[in-house]
Amino acid sequence: MDALSDDDEFARREPQISSLVATRGEAAAGGAAVQRVGAAVCCAVERFVAVGETIADDNPDVRHSMVLACKEARAAGRAIERVCTGADGAGMVSAARALLAAVTRVLLLADMVVVRQLLLAKDKVARSLDRLESVSNFAEFVRAFTEFGGGMVELARLTAERRADLRDERRRAQVAAARNVLERSTLMLLTSSKTCLRHPGSASARENRDTVFCQMRRAMDLIHYVVRDGLPGHEEHAQELKPFSDSHDQAAQWEAGTALGALRGLSAQVRASRARGGADAARRRALAATLRALVERTHDFTDSAYTSHEHRQRILALAERIAYELERLVAVAVSLEEQGSMGSGAALESACTGATGAASELERALVAAARDQARDLTPLADDAKKLASDLAHIASSCGERESERLHNIASQLHEQLDHIIEVCKLLRHIAMSETLQVSAKFAEINLRIYGPQVVTAARTLAAHPGSAAARENLDVFVDMWAWLLADAARLARELLDRTDERPDKQQYSSLPRPGKHGTTSKPLKAVRLDSDEQAKIAKSGLEMKMMSSEMDAETDRWQGAAADENNDIVKRAKNMSSMAFAMYQFTKGEGRLNTTQDLFTQAEYFAEEANRLYKIVRQFSYQVPAGSTKKELLEHLDKVPTYVQQLQFTVKEPTVGRAATFSKVDNVIQETKHLMNVISKVVTTCFDCANKGLIPLDKAINKTSANARDNSYKLDFTGLSAGGAGAGGGRGTSRDEEAGGGGGGDAKPGGSSSDTAM
Repeated sequence: MDALSDDDEFARREPQISSLVATRGEAAAGGAAVQRVGAAVCCAVERFVAVGETIADDNPDVRHSMVLACKEARAAGRAIERVCTGADGAGMVSAARALLAAVTRVLLLADMVVVRQLLLAKDKVARSLDRLESVSNFAEFVRAFTEFGGGMVELARLTAERRADLRDERRRAQVAAARNVLERSTLMLLTSSKTCLRHPGSASARENRDTVFCQMRRAMDLIHYVVRDGLPGHEEHAQELKPFSDSHDQAAQWEAGTALGALRGLSAQVRASRARGGADAARRRALAATLRALVERTHDFTDSAYTSHEHRQRILALAERIAYELERLVAVAVSLEEQGSMGSGAALESACTGATGAASELERALVAAARDQARDLTPLADDAKKLASDLAHIASSCGERESERLHNIASQLHEQLDHIIEVCKLLRHIAMSETLQVSAKFAEINLRIYGPQVVTAARTLAAHPGSAAARENLDVFVDMWAWLLADAARLARELLDRTDERPDKQQYSSLPRPGKHGTTSKPLKAVRLDSDEQAKIAKSGLEMKMMSSEMDAETDRWQGAAADENNDIVKRAKNMSSMAFAMYQFTKGEGRLNTTQDLFTQAEYFAEEANRLYKIVRQFSYQVPAGSTKKELLEHLDKVPTYVQQLQFTVKEPTVGRAATFSKVDNVIQETKHLMNVISKVVTTCFDCANKGLIPLDKAINKTSANARDNSYKLDFTGLSAGGAGAGGGRGTSRDEEAGGGGGGDAKPGGSSSDTAM
């Protein structure tokens, strides 16, 4: 593109052309100044076209097209000059458009020439590599390497120019990564080839050489794809990456391979659903695909042996929460689609807010987990460098006599390598820019490929301790190892700086802060609701009381065998009714639930009891013959898990401050009311099944109770961790007797203090 540097002068004239177009009605008044501008534009076009014609003469394959484009550009430039002289004032717009179109065609043809030159240089280097790989003696190797060196110099020059011309940040980073591999691998190619020629029977020496050849070819393939404006494997992965973005922009597709990109894609889809007032079937499928991909990305964090237990549990919990929020969003979208314009948007707004909030929390958790490991990367790199030096010393001084020590150090080096690769993988997931994403990705790839080759080179030297070629080869691979470790450490420092959460305002160091200067943060206390707060939730409390009364009425309808003390359906329903009544009394400032924490604990027991009732009724439904009654029972029963989980998430949501905690109290009451409503319908339908004599109730219920007692329902989030907690969690079984007996059980204080900030 150097040959076309004269188009910069044309670019400087472009504002003048725009000014002429804007003032074409005043061309007659422009006088000599306008004429000078037109002449200058025509002169710049002539110089530009002259360069284009020179390119056409040197490149026969584009000569015809280039000559035509230059002719059109020259004609358009002269038309501009005529317009400026006043001969054709009405043709300014058409002349300017024709000029811009012709110049664009010339630039495109010139760019094709540059791309062709770069690809030819790449092919020349590839042929030189093939020749180097097949040499059998030193004389032939020297000639082939000389030819290879000349081709590499030309390729380096062209790739540097092309990188400067690229406007896409990711493309520039990819070219830079490929250039680094080629430059650093050239010396390794020389030493590994010399060692292989010196020791032709050494399998380790041949492995070193073949690895370098393979990596250099991959770097040239990357250059080829970037020049062709394509991504490696783009065609194969296009369908997989498509759901993460509404557009087909390749930058978005590249970013979608990271956890941060998947999270942002998910948030964008949720916002789009909110803006459109719902989600159709195609968008719901896209949400499901994005969730699956997000879960797959988070596995890199949760499956890592170096992720702390606290970070792993938090990531798993937030992934489950996102799955629940999306399930809730889909349910609302389906409901709105069925209701049409009659549906309310409040539920959709709430679901979208919950999904985006969960995504933001998961993003912070992933960044925290990656930062925790990134802090260890610098000392890890120092230890790995020392291990490589020790490995080289043992291989050169002791040879195969110290094979056991060599093996031990090699094992330690592999462990360090695995750890560093894991850190690079996590850093790529949280990279904020495309340059950092590419750098982290290629740091991981180069470490994985070249790291083990240090041990391989050491084994070659250990097998031939007196070989100068093997010694030089090991030194070069150790240097490459040090370069790669330095790259990884630099990347970690940069990402730590980018993700550092600095406070908005500077704190005065003279003032004591919690946890410093001998001070401690004051724990929040659980208190009662005041009269104003009780009045605000009085309506919800009254509705809770009415539902409790309805539940009591339903259980009183069961008679005879159905009311047997071993009937778990009746027992669980009565327990839940008692708990709901206690929560109603709390809204009045009465009863045994004294504080907000007592209410939250009681709500947890309520959800666990609903879990057990769900399991019992599910077993009971297997014995109900098919029909409309069974269909109605299952329709009501299938709603229970959703309401259970909504209540549990509401209870576990952290809060700070009195207003936030009161809002949580109101939400807990509302969610409990919804769950109580559906449980009442389930119990009523069970009674209808028994009352119609569909099954021998005295046997069926007792059998169901025996099979289902102390079992808790677990929601199945496909794709999440196998051990993820379900709706009931692991606590339901252990509290069975506490929650099941005593008319709902006493509320036990406990839980986090953040939930009690009232």
